[in-house]
Amino acid sequence: MLLTCYADTHGYGWHHVDLFTHDHTGREVNWVHWQVDEDGPAGADEATARVEPALRRTSEWRRGISADGSEYWTAQAAWG
Repeated sequence: MLLTCYADTHGYGWHHVDLFTHDHTGREVNWVHWQVDEDGPAGADEATARVEPALRRTSEWRRGISADGSEYWTAQAAWG
């Protein structure tokens, strides 16, 4: 599973974390998201601990920049 969190680069006011699940070939099959109070990894870790306490991040956050210039981070996750 892949956690993705974002910076609200364009000021939309929608601060959130996504959890993506994939099938055995790596194709995305489902996702869910929840709102966070703070953008970025620290906010994502805090919100995830509160919203999904059995979900654990299993890798470090990796920073990326999307085609539209938005900053995001991804990390692997698993159920505890």
